Amino acid sequence: MAGLNVFGVDSTEQVREQQRIQAETAAAVQRYERARDVITALQRQLLPAGLPVLPSARVAASYLLADADDAAGGDWFDAVPVPGGGVALVVGDVVGHGVAASAAMGQLRAVLQDRLDETGDVLAAVAAADRLARRVPGARAATVCVRCSTRPAAPCRGARPVIRRRWSPGRPGAGSCRRPGRGRWAPGPRTRCSGISWRRGELVLLYSDGIIERPGRAPAEATAELVQVVGDLLAGRGFRDESGLPAVDLVCTQTLELLVRQTGHSDDITLLAAQRQTPVPALRLGGAGGPPPPVELTRQAVHTWVSAQGAGEEDRTALSHAVVELVTNAFEHARPDGTGLAVTVHAELGGDGVAELTVADNGRWHDQPQPGDEAYRRDHGFGLAMAASFADHLDIDRAATGTTVTVRRRLSRSARLLIDAQLSHGTPEKGLPELTLVLPQPHTPSTRIAIHGPLDAGTIEELGPELDRYTLGGTHELVVDLTAVTHLASAAVAEFYRTRPGTDQRHYPLRLYAPPGSAAHHVLTLVGLPHTTTDPHLDHTPAPAED
Repeated sequence: MAGLNVFGVDSTEQVREQQRIQAETAAAVQRYERARDVITALQRQLLPAGLPVLPSARVAASYLLADADDAAGGDWFDAVPVPGGGVALVVGDVVGHGVAASAAMGQLRAVLQDRLDETGDVLAAVAAADRLARRVPGARAATVCVRCSTRPAAPCRGARPVIRRRWSPGRPGAGSCRRPGRGRWAPGPRTRCSGISWRRGELVLLYSDGIIERPGRAPAEATAELVQVVGDLLAGRGFRDESGLPAVDLVCTQTLELLVRQTGHSDDITLLAAQRQTPVPALRLGGAGGPPPPVELTRQAVHTWVSAQGAGEEDRTALSHAVVELVTNAFEHARPDGTGLAVTVHAELGGDGVAELTVADNGRWHDQPQPGDEAYRRDHGFGLAMAASFADHLDIDRAATGTTVTVRRRLSRSARLLIDAQLSHGTPEKGLPELTLVLPQPHTPSTRIAIHGPLDAGTIEELGPELDRYTLGGTHELVVDLTAVTHLASAAVAEFYRTRPGTDQRHYPLRLYAPPGSAAHHVLTLVGLPHTTTDPHLDHTPAPAED
Protein backbone atom coordinates (compact mmCIF):
# COMPACT_ATOMS: atom_id res chain seq x y z
CA MET A 1 0.00 0.00 0.00
CA ALA A 2 1.11 3.54 -0.67
CA GLY A 3 0.08 6.58 1.23
CA LEU A 4 0.37 10.33 0.76
CA ASN A 5 0.85 12.72 3.63
CA VAL A 6 0.08 16.36 2.92
CA PHE A 7 1.34 19.17 5.16
CA GLY A 8 0.22 22.79 4.59
CA VAL A 9 1.81 25.95 5.90
CA ASP A 10 0.03 29.29 5.71
CA SER A 11 2.69 31.76 4.40
CA THR A 12 0.27 34.54 3.62
CA GLU A 13 1.67 36.85 6.30
CA GLN A 14 5.26 36.20 5.21
CA VAL A 15 4.42 36.98 1.59
CA ARG A 16 2.61 40.12 2.61
CA GLU A 17 5.57 41.18 4.75
CA GLN A 18 7.94 40.64 1.82
CA GLN A 19 5.64 42.61 -0.45
CA ARG A 20 5.47 45.41 2.13
CA ILE A 21 9.27 45.52 2.41
CA GLN A 22 9.64 45.55 -1.37
CA ALA A 23 7.11 48.36 -1.66
CA GLU A 24 8.86 50.40 1.02
CA THR A 25 12.22 49.84 -0.65
CA ALA A 26 10.85 50.94 -4.02
CA ALA A 27 9.30 54.02 -2.42
CA ALA A 28 12.60 54.85 -0.69
CA VAL A 29 14.44 54.55 -3.99
CA GLN A 30 11.94 56.87 -5.63
CA ARG A 31 12.27 59.41 -2.80
CA TYR A 32 16.05 59.28 -3.10
CA GLU A 33 15.93 59.78 -6.87
CA ARG A 34 13.53 62.70 -6.47
CA ALA A 35 15.78 64.23 -3.82
CA ARG A 36 18.82 63.88 -6.08
CA ASP A 37 16.88 65.48 -8.92
CA VAL A 38 15.94 68.40 -6.65
CA ILE A 39 19.54 68.78 -5.49
CA THR A 40 20.84 68.74 -9.05
CA ALA A 41 18.17 71.23 -10.15
CA LEU A 42 19.04 73.50 -7.21
CA GLN A 43 22.71 73.45 -8.14
CA ARG A 44 21.95 74.27 -11.76
CA GLN A 45 19.72 77.18 -10.77
CA LEU A 46 22.37 78.70 -8.50
CA LEU A 47 25.12 78.47 -11.11
CA PRO A 48 25.19 80.71 -14.19
CA ALA A 49 23.03 79.45 -17.03
CA GLY A 50 25.66 80.50 -19.55
CA LEU A 51 28.99 82.18 -20.10
CA PRO A 52 29.42 85.51 -21.89
CA VAL A 53 30.52 85.55 -25.51
CA LEU A 54 33.14 88.29 -25.84
CA PRO A 55 35.07 89.59 -28.84
CA SER A 56 38.56 89.37 -27.31
CA ALA A 57 38.34 86.34 -25.02
CA ARG A 58 36.94 82.81 -25.23
CA VAL A 59 35.58 81.43 -21.94
CA ALA A 60 34.57 77.85 -21.06
CA ALA A 61 33.58 76.05 -17.87
CA SER A 62 32.76 72.59 -16.55
CA TYR A 63 31.14 71.72 -13.23
CA LEU A 64 31.08 68.10 -12.06
CA LEU A 65 28.72 67.47 -9.17
CA ALA A 66 29.98 65.32 -6.29
CA ASP A 67 28.53 61.82 -6.25
CA ALA A 68 27.07 62.01 -2.76
CA ASP A 69 23.66 61.87 -1.12
CA ASP A 70 23.84 65.54 -0.10
CA ALA A 71 25.52 66.44 -3.37
CA ALA A 72 24.50 70.08 -3.50
CA GLY A 73 27.77 71.84 -2.85
CA GLY A 74 29.32 75.25 -2.44
CA ASP A 75 31.50 75.48 -5.55
CA TRP A 76 30.68 78.16 -8.09
CA PHE A 77 32.09 79.89 -11.12
CA ASP A 78 31.32 83.07 -13.00
CA ALA A 79 32.56 85.13 -15.91
CA VAL A 80 31.42 88.75 -15.76
CA PRO A 81 32.04 91.34 -18.51
CA VAL A 82 33.47 94.45 -16.87
CA PRO A 83 33.70 98.08 -17.97
CA GLY A 84 36.46 98.67 -20.49
CA GLY A 85 35.85 95.50 -22.49
CA GLY A 86 37.43 93.05 -20.07
CA VAL A 87 36.13 90.03 -18.19
CA ALA A 88 36.34 88.97 -14.54
CA LEU A 89 36.79 85.25 -13.91
CA VAL A 90 35.58 83.86 -10.59
CA VAL A 91 35.88 80.44 -8.97
CA GLY A 92 34.77 80.02 -5.37
CA ASP A 93 34.21 77.29 -2.83
CA VAL A 94 32.07 77.24 0.30
CA VAL A 95 33.10 74.43 2.64
CA GLY A 96 30.59 71.62 3.05
CA HIS A 97 27.65 70.24 1.12
CA GLY A 98 23.90 70.43 1.30
CA VAL A 99 21.40 73.24 1.09
CA ALA A 100 23.23 75.47 3.59
CA ALA A 101 26.44 75.44 1.53
CA SER A 102 24.50 76.10 -1.68
CA ALA A 103 22.59 78.97 -0.08
CA ALA A 104 25.80 80.61 1.14
CA MET A 105 27.35 80.11 -2.27
CA GLY A 106 24.40 81.75 -3.99
CA GLN A 107 24.65 84.84 -1.77
CA LEU A 108 28.40 85.25 -2.26
CA ARG A 109 28.10 84.77 -6.00
CA ALA A 110 25.32 87.37 -6.26
CA VAL A 111 27.34 90.00 -4.38
CA LEU A 112 30.52 89.42 -6.41
CA GLN A 113 28.65 89.39 -9.72
CA ASP A 114 26.77 92.60 -8.93
CA ARG A 115 29.87 94.54 -7.86
CA LEU A 116 32.00 93.29 -10.74
CA ASP A 117 29.28 94.10 -13.25
CA GLU A 118 28.88 97.62 -11.86
CA THR A 119 32.50 98.70 -11.44
CA GLY A 120 34.91 95.95 -12.51
CA ASP A 121 36.85 96.61 -9.29
CA VAL A 122 38.00 93.22 -8.00
CA LEU A 123 39.16 94.46 -4.60
CA ALA A 124 35.88 96.26 -3.92
CA ALA A 125 33.88 93.19 -5.01
CA VAL A 126 35.83 90.82 -2.77
CA ALA A 127 35.59 93.28 0.13
CA ALA A 128 31.79 93.36 -0.28
CA ALA A 129 31.67 89.55 -0.29
CA ASP A 130 33.86 89.51 2.81
CA ARG A 131 31.45 91.80 4.63
CA LEU A 132 28.62 89.46 3.70
CA ALA A 133 30.61 86.46 4.99
CA ARG A 134 30.69 88.06 8.45
CA ARG A 135 26.88 87.91 8.56
CA VAL A 136 26.37 84.47 6.97
CA PRO A 137 27.78 81.70 9.16
CA GLY A 138 27.96 79.19 6.30
CA ALA A 139 30.14 81.55 4.25
CA ARG A 140 32.87 82.12 6.80
CA ALA A 141 35.00 79.22 5.54
CA ALA A 142 34.75 80.15 1.86
CA THR A 143 37.53 80.82 -0.63
CA VAL A 144 37.39 82.81 -3.83
CA CYS A 145 39.79 83.31 -6.71
CA VAL A 146 39.19 86.26 -9.03
CA ARG A 147 41.12 87.09 -12.19
CA CYS A 148 40.30 90.19 -14.18
CA SER A 149 41.39 91.57 -17.52
CA THR A 150 40.87 95.27 -17.99
CA ARG A 151 41.63 96.11 -21.59
CA PRO A 152 41.00 93.90 -24.63
CA ALA A 153 43.87 95.24 -26.73
CA ALA A 154 46.70 95.27 -24.20
CA PRO A 155 48.27 92.97 -21.60
CA CYS A 156 45.89 92.70 -18.67
CA ARG A 157 46.93 93.21 -15.11
CA GLY A 158 45.80 90.72 -12.51
CA ALA A 159 44.21 91.88 -9.30
CA ARG A 160 45.06 89.99 -6.13
CA PRO A 161 42.09 89.96 -3.75
CA VAL A 162 42.49 90.58 -0.04
CA ILE A 163 41.60 87.33 1.71
CA ARG A 164 40.41 87.97 5.24
CA ARG A 165 40.70 85.47 8.04
CA ARG A 166 37.10 84.32 7.61
CA TRP A 167 37.98 83.10 4.14
CA SER A 168 39.90 79.83 4.51
CA PRO A 169 42.95 79.53 2.24
CA GLY A 170 44.09 76.78 -0.04
CA ARG A 171 41.04 75.82 -2.04
CA PRO A 172 40.53 77.28 -5.52
CA GLY A 173 43.68 77.81 -7.60
CA ALA A 174 44.71 79.46 -10.83
CA GLY A 175 47.19 78.50 -13.50
CA SER A 176 48.15 79.43 -17.02
CA CYS A 177 49.83 78.04 -20.11
CA ARG A 178 51.48 80.47 -22.50
CA ARG A 179 53.12 77.86 -24.75
CA PRO A 180 51.94 74.31 -25.41
CA GLY A 181 53.19 71.95 -22.74
CA ARG A 182 54.42 74.61 -20.31
CA GLY A 183 52.33 75.63 -17.34
CA ARG A 184 52.77 78.09 -14.48
CA TRP A 185 51.00 77.98 -11.14
CA ALA A 186 51.42 81.07 -8.97
CA PRO A 187 50.36 80.69 -5.31
CA GLY A 188 49.81 83.90 -3.37
CA PRO A 189 51.38 84.79 -0.05
CA ARG A 190 48.83 82.90 2.06
CA THR A 191 46.72 81.01 -0.45
CA ARG A 192 46.53 79.70 -3.99
CA CYS A 193 43.75 82.22 -4.58
CA SER A 194 46.01 84.68 -6.37
CA GLY A 195 46.24 85.17 -10.08
CA ILE A 196 48.86 85.48 -12.77
CA SER A 197 49.35 87.95 -15.60
CA TRP A 198 47.06 87.42 -18.54
CA ARG A 199 48.99 88.03 -21.75
CA ARG A 200 47.97 87.79 -25.36
CA GLY A 201 47.52 84.16 -26.36
CA GLU A 202 47.78 82.88 -22.78
CA LEU A 203 45.29 80.35 -21.46
CA VAL A 204 44.20 80.85 -17.86
CA LEU A 205 42.68 78.01 -15.85
CA LEU A 206 40.88 78.51 -12.54
CA TYR A 207 39.81 75.47 -10.54
CA SER A 208 38.39 74.36 -7.22
CA ASP A 209 40.17 71.84 -5.05
CA GLY A 210 37.95 68.94 -6.10
CA ILE A 211 40.29 68.30 -9.03
CA ILE A 212 43.29 68.26 -6.66
CA GLU A 213 41.86 66.31 -3.73
CA ARG A 214 41.00 63.18 -5.70
CA PRO A 215 41.11 59.77 -4.00
CA GLY A 216 44.58 58.24 -3.89
CA ARG A 217 46.37 61.45 -4.88
CA ALA A 218 48.41 63.77 -2.66
CA PRO A 219 47.77 67.47 -3.42
CA ALA A 220 51.25 68.03 -4.87
CA GLU A 221 51.00 64.91 -7.04
CA ALA A 222 47.51 65.84 -8.23
CA THR A 223 48.60 69.40 -9.07
CA ALA A 224 51.54 68.12 -11.11
CA GLU A 225 49.20 65.69 -12.86
CA LEU A 226 46.80 68.51 -13.69
CA VAL A 227 49.63 70.63 -15.12
CA GLN A 228 50.83 67.69 -17.21
CA VAL A 229 47.41 66.83 -18.58
CA VAL A 230 46.59 70.42 -19.54
CA GLY A 231 50.00 70.83 -21.17
CA ASP A 232 49.58 67.58 -23.12
CA LEU A 233 46.12 68.62 -24.29
CA LEU A 234 47.35 71.98 -25.55
CA ALA A 235 50.39 70.40 -27.22
CA GLY A 236 48.39 67.53 -28.73
CA ARG A 237 50.57 64.90 -27.06
CA GLY A 238 49.02 61.46 -26.55
CA PHE A 239 45.59 62.74 -27.52
CA ARG A 240 44.00 62.78 -30.94
CA ASP A 241 41.54 65.62 -31.11
CA GLU A 242 39.20 65.60 -34.09
CA SER A 243 36.50 67.72 -32.48
CA GLY A 244 37.85 71.09 -33.59
CA LEU A 245 37.07 72.51 -30.14
CA PRO A 246 38.80 75.72 -29.04
CA ALA A 247 41.57 75.25 -26.48
CA VAL A 248 39.45 76.42 -23.52
CA ASP A 249 36.69 73.91 -24.32
CA LEU A 250 39.21 71.14 -24.84
CA VAL A 251 40.80 71.79 -21.45
CA CYS A 252 37.49 71.95 -19.58
CA THR A 253 36.07 68.80 -21.18
CA GLN A 254 39.00 66.42 -21.56
CA THR A 255 40.72 67.26 -18.27
CA LEU A 256 37.75 65.79 -16.42
CA GLU A 257 37.67 62.79 -18.72
CA LEU A 258 41.38 62.01 -18.32
CA LEU A 259 41.76 62.66 -14.59
CA VAL A 260 38.46 61.81 -12.93
CA ARG A 261 37.99 58.52 -14.75
CA GLN A 262 41.30 57.32 -13.33
CA THR A 263 40.62 58.07 -9.68
CA GLY A 264 37.01 59.12 -9.21
CA HIS A 265 36.23 62.19 -7.09
CA SER A 266 34.69 62.95 -3.71
CA ASP A 267 33.99 66.66 -4.06
CA ASP A 268 32.54 69.04 -6.61
CA ILE A 269 34.97 69.97 -9.37
CA THR A 270 34.91 73.36 -11.06
CA LEU A 271 37.05 74.30 -14.06
CA LEU A 272 36.95 77.76 -15.64
CA ALA A 273 39.26 78.55 -18.56
CA ALA A 274 39.77 81.69 -20.63
CA GLN A 275 42.03 82.58 -23.53
CA ARG A 276 42.71 85.69 -25.53
CA GLN A 277 41.51 85.63 -29.12
CA THR A 278 41.47 87.89 -32.14
CA PRO A 279 38.01 89.48 -32.46
CA VAL A 280 35.83 88.19 -35.28
CA PRO A 281 35.38 90.97 -37.85
CA ALA A 282 32.03 92.70 -38.07
CA LEU A 283 29.64 91.33 -40.68
CA ARG A 284 28.67 93.64 -43.56
CA LEU A 285 26.36 92.64 -46.42
CA GLY A 286 24.91 94.66 -49.25
CA GLY A 287 25.27 98.36 -49.94
CA ALA A 288 24.33 101.16 -52.29
CA GLY A 289 26.69 99.93 -55.00
CA GLY A 290 25.12 96.54 -55.59
CA PRO A 291 21.93 94.48 -55.42
CA PRO A 292 20.37 93.64 -52.05
CA PRO A 293 21.69 90.38 -50.53
CA PRO A 294 19.38 87.38 -51.00
CA VAL A 295 17.48 86.37 -47.89
CA GLU A 296 18.93 82.85 -47.77
CA LEU A 297 22.48 84.14 -48.17
CA THR A 298 21.89 86.65 -45.39
CA ARG A 299 20.54 84.01 -43.04
CA GLN A 300 23.50 81.71 -43.65
CA ALA A 301 25.97 84.57 -43.25
CA VAL A 302 24.51 85.65 -39.90
CA HIS A 303 24.37 82.06 -38.67
CA THR A 304 28.03 81.57 -39.62
CA TRP A 305 29.06 84.87 -38.00
CA VAL A 306 27.31 84.06 -34.71
CA SER A 307 28.88 80.57 -34.75
CA ALA A 308 32.33 82.08 -35.26
CA GLN A 309 31.79 84.15 -32.11
CA GLY A 310 31.36 80.93 -30.15
CA ALA A 311 27.73 81.57 -29.21
CA GLY A 312 25.25 78.79 -28.51
CA GLU A 313 22.57 77.35 -30.75
CA GLU A 314 19.83 79.48 -29.18
CA ASP A 315 21.64 82.68 -30.16
CA ARG A 316 22.37 81.39 -33.66
CA THR A 317 18.71 80.53 -34.16
CA ALA A 318 17.48 83.81 -32.69
CA LEU A 319 19.64 86.18 -34.75
CA SER A 320 19.25 84.24 -37.99
CA HIS A 321 15.46 84.34 -37.49
CA ALA A 322 15.57 88.05 -36.72
CA VAL A 323 17.64 89.00 -39.76
CA VAL A 324 15.41 87.00 -42.11
CA GLU A 325 12.33 88.80 -40.86
CA LEU A 326 13.97 92.23 -41.10
CA VAL A 327 15.39 91.70 -44.58
CA THR A 328 12.12 90.21 -45.82
CA ASN A 329 10.31 93.18 -44.28
CA ALA A 330 12.58 95.56 -46.18
CA PHE A 331 11.83 93.82 -49.48
CA GLU A 332 8.07 93.61 -48.97
CA HIS A 333 7.28 96.88 -47.22
CA ALA A 334 9.82 99.44 -48.42
CA ARG A 335 9.10 100.98 -51.80
CA PRO A 336 12.31 101.91 -53.69
CA ASP A 337 12.88 105.62 -54.14
CA GLY A 338 14.08 106.22 -57.68
CA THR A 339 17.52 104.61 -57.69
CA GLY A 340 16.38 101.13 -56.67
CA LEU A 341 16.12 99.37 -53.38
CA ALA A 342 19.35 99.02 -51.37
CA VAL A 343 19.47 96.88 -48.24
CA THR A 344 22.48 96.64 -45.95
CA VAL A 345 23.07 94.25 -43.06
CA HIS A 346 25.62 94.97 -40.35
CA ALA A 347 26.40 92.84 -37.29
CA GLU A 348 28.97 93.57 -34.60
CA LEU A 349 29.75 92.20 -31.14
CA GLY A 350 30.39 94.77 -28.42
CA GLY A 351 32.89 94.47 -25.61
CA ASP A 352 30.03 93.79 -23.19
CA GLY A 353 28.97 90.69 -25.12
CA VAL A 354 25.92 92.31 -26.75
CA ALA A 355 25.50 91.66 -30.46
CA GLU A 356 24.03 94.52 -32.48
CA LEU A 357 22.37 93.61 -35.76
CA THR A 358 21.25 96.43 -38.08
CA VAL A 359 19.21 96.17 -41.29
CA ALA A 360 18.89 99.42 -43.25
CA ASP A 361 17.11 100.20 -46.53
CA ASN A 362 16.56 103.28 -48.68
CA GLY A 363 12.89 102.66 -49.31
CA ARG A 364 9.78 104.48 -48.17
CA TRP A 365 7.02 102.81 -46.24
CA HIS A 366 3.71 102.59 -48.07
CA ASP A 367 0.18 101.96 -46.84
CA GLN A 368 -0.54 98.51 -45.45
CA PRO A 369 -3.77 96.81 -44.41
CA GLN A 370 -4.99 97.84 -41.00
CA PRO A 371 -3.82 95.83 -37.95
CA GLY A 372 -7.34 94.54 -37.35
CA ASP A 373 -7.59 92.98 -40.81
CA GLU A 374 -7.10 89.24 -41.15
CA ALA A 375 -4.88 89.84 -44.18
CA TYR A 376 -2.62 92.01 -42.06
CA ARG A 377 -2.35 89.38 -39.34
CA ARG A 378 -1.78 86.58 -41.82
CA ASP A 379 0.71 88.19 -44.17
CA HIS A 380 2.23 91.26 -42.54
CA GLY A 381 1.80 91.18 -38.79
CA PHE A 382 4.47 88.67 -37.85
CA GLY A 383 7.78 90.02 -39.17
CA LEU A 384 8.68 92.75 -36.69
CA ALA A 385 6.97 90.97 -33.79
CA MET A 386 9.01 87.83 -34.47
CA ALA A 387 12.24 89.81 -34.82
CA ALA A 388 11.55 91.57 -31.51
CA SER A 389 10.84 88.27 -29.75
CA PHE A 390 14.28 86.96 -30.69
CA ALA A 391 16.08 90.05 -29.37
CA ASP A 392 16.58 91.79 -26.06
CA HIS A 393 15.84 95.17 -27.63
CA LEU A 394 14.57 96.45 -31.00
CA ASP A 395 14.72 100.02 -32.38
CA ILE A 396 13.12 101.35 -35.57
CA ASP A 397 14.34 104.58 -37.14
CA ARG A 398 12.14 105.76 -40.03
CA ALA A 399 13.35 108.71 -42.05
CA ALA A 400 12.83 110.23 -45.47
CA THR A 401 15.99 108.50 -46.68
CA GLY A 402 14.98 105.03 -45.52
CA THR A 403 14.40 102.79 -42.53
CA THR A 404 16.93 101.34 -40.11
CA VAL A 405 16.00 98.54 -37.72
CA THR A 406 18.45 97.57 -34.97
CA VAL A 407 18.16 94.55 -32.70
CA ARG A 408 20.42 93.82 -29.73
CA ARG A 409 20.93 90.50 -27.99
CA ARG A 410 23.40 89.45 -25.31
CA LEU A 411 25.20 86.34 -26.52
CA SER A 412 26.09 83.41 -24.31
CA ARG A 413 27.46 79.91 -24.49
CA SER A 414 26.57 77.06 -22.19
CA ALA A 415 28.80 75.65 -19.47
CA ARG A 416 28.96 71.91 -18.87
CA LEU A 417 27.04 71.08 -15.68
CA LEU A 418 27.56 67.36 -15.21
CA ILE A 419 27.04 64.33 -13.03
CA ASP A 420 29.28 61.25 -13.19
CA ALA A 421 27.00 59.40 -15.59
CA GLN A 422 27.37 62.17 -18.16
CA LEU A 423 31.14 61.93 -18.50
CA SER A 424 31.96 60.60 -21.93
CA HIS A 425 34.98 60.26 -24.16
CA GLY A 426 32.90 61.12 -27.20
CA THR A 427 33.37 64.25 -29.27
CA PRO A 428 30.59 66.33 -30.83
CA GLU A 429 29.57 65.41 -34.33
CA LYS A 430 30.39 67.94 -36.98
CA GLY A 431 27.40 69.69 -38.51
CA LEU A 432 26.09 68.78 -41.95
CA PRO A 433 24.95 71.25 -44.61
CA GLU A 434 21.44 72.43 -43.78
CA LEU A 435 18.80 71.16 -46.18
CA THR A 436 15.01 71.23 -46.14
CA LEU A 437 13.53 67.74 -46.25
CA VAL A 438 9.92 66.54 -46.12
CA LEU A 439 10.01 62.94 -44.96
CA PRO A 440 6.94 60.65 -44.83
CA GLN A 441 6.46 58.58 -41.67
CA PRO A 442 4.93 55.34 -43.04
CA HIS A 443 4.83 53.43 -39.73
CA THR A 444 2.47 55.81 -37.92
CA PRO A 445 -1.26 55.06 -37.44
CA SER A 446 -2.31 57.97 -39.69
CA THR A 447 -0.70 60.02 -42.42
CA ARG A 448 2.26 61.95 -41.09
CA ILE A 449 5.27 63.87 -42.40
CA ALA A 450 8.33 65.26 -40.64
CA ILE A 451 9.98 68.45 -41.90
CA HIS A 452 13.71 68.88 -41.35
CA GLY A 453 15.68 72.08 -41.88
CA PRO A 454 14.61 75.68 -42.55
CA LEU A 455 11.16 76.77 -43.69
CA ASP A 456 11.69 80.25 -45.11
CA ALA A 457 10.97 82.28 -48.23
CA GLY A 458 13.41 80.15 -50.23
CA THR A 459 11.67 76.84 -49.46
CA ILE A 460 8.07 77.85 -48.82
CA GLU A 461 6.99 77.39 -52.47
CA GLU A 462 7.51 73.64 -52.09
CA LEU A 463 5.38 73.39 -48.95
CA GLY A 464 1.96 73.93 -50.54
CA PRO A 465 2.27 71.15 -53.16
CA GLU A 466 3.58 68.75 -50.50
CA LEU A 467 0.62 69.47 -48.22
CA ASP A 468 -1.74 68.99 -51.16
CA ARG A 469 -0.11 65.65 -52.03
CA TYR A 470 -0.12 64.16 -48.54
CA THR A 471 -3.68 65.30 -47.72
CA LEU A 472 -4.92 63.95 -51.08
CA GLY A 473 -6.07 67.37 -52.12
CA GLY A 474 -7.27 68.37 -48.68
CA THR A 475 -9.47 65.32 -48.05
CA HIS A 476 -7.40 63.52 -45.39
CA GLU A 477 -5.95 64.63 -42.08
CA LEU A 478 -2.17 65.10 -41.96
CA VAL A 479 0.10 65.32 -38.92
CA VAL A 480 3.02 67.69 -39.59
CA ASP A 481 5.96 67.09 -37.25
CA LEU A 482 7.95 70.35 -36.93
CA THR A 483 10.39 69.10 -34.29
CA ALA A 484 13.43 69.25 -36.59
CA VAL A 485 12.56 72.57 -38.26
CA THR A 486 15.53 74.84 -37.62
CA HIS A 487 14.00 78.07 -38.94
CA LEU A 488 10.30 78.93 -39.21
CA ALA A 489 9.96 82.22 -41.05
CA SER A 490 6.84 84.37 -41.18
CA ALA A 491 6.29 83.24 -44.78
CA ALA A 492 5.85 79.66 -43.53
CA VAL A 493 3.59 80.85 -40.70
CA ALA A 494 1.42 82.66 -43.26
CA GLU A 495 1.25 79.49 -45.36
CA PHE A 496 0.03 77.47 -42.38
CA TYR A 497 -2.56 80.16 -41.62
CA ARG A 498 -3.89 79.94 -45.18
CA THR A 499 -4.58 76.23 -44.69
CA ARG A 500 -6.86 76.78 -41.71
CA PRO A 501 -10.70 76.93 -41.86
CA GLY A 502 -12.21 80.35 -42.37
CA THR A 503 -9.70 81.55 -44.94
CA ASP A 504 -10.35 82.02 -48.63
CA GLN A 505 -7.67 79.46 -49.48
CA ARG A 506 -7.94 75.67 -49.75
CA HIS A 507 -8.37 74.13 -46.32
CA TYR A 508 -5.95 71.38 -45.35
CA PRO A 509 -6.85 69.27 -42.26
CA LEU A 510 -3.46 69.72 -40.58
CA ARG A 511 -2.34 68.94 -37.04
CA LEU A 512 0.89 70.78 -36.33
CA TYR A 513 3.18 69.15 -33.78
CA ALA A 514 5.97 71.27 -32.21
CA PRO A 515 7.34 70.10 -28.85
CA PRO A 516 8.38 72.62 -26.17
CA GLY A 517 11.87 73.99 -26.73
CA SER A 518 11.76 73.63 -30.50
CA ALA A 519 12.19 76.62 -32.79
CA ALA A 520 8.75 75.97 -34.28
CA HIS A 521 7.05 75.94 -30.87
CA HIS A 522 8.57 79.33 -30.00
CA VAL A 523 7.35 80.91 -33.23
CA LEU A 524 3.91 79.26 -33.30
CA THR A 525 3.27 80.28 -29.69
CA LEU A 526 4.34 83.84 -30.45
CA VAL A 527 1.92 84.24 -33.36
CA GLY A 528 -0.91 82.29 -31.74
CA LEU A 529 -1.12 79.53 -34.35
CA PRO A 530 -2.76 76.43 -32.74
CA HIS A 531 -0.50 73.39 -32.45
CA THR A 532 0.02 70.43 -30.16
CA THR A 533 3.08 70.04 -27.95
CA THR A 534 2.53 66.30 -27.33
CA ASP A 535 3.19 63.75 -30.05
CA PRO A 536 -0.25 62.81 -31.44
CA HIS A 537 0.89 59.25 -32.10
CA LEU A 538 2.08 58.71 -28.54
CA ASP A 539 -1.25 59.85 -27.17
CA HIS A 540 -3.86 57.19 -27.92
CA THR A 541 -6.80 59.38 -26.93
CA PRO A 542 -8.68 60.69 -29.96
CA ALA A 543 -7.77 64.14 -31.29
CA PRO A 544 -5.71 65.67 -28.45
CA ALA A 545 -6.55 69.26 -27.66
CA GLU A 546 -4.36 71.85 -29.30
CA ASP A 547 -2.66 74.46 -27.12
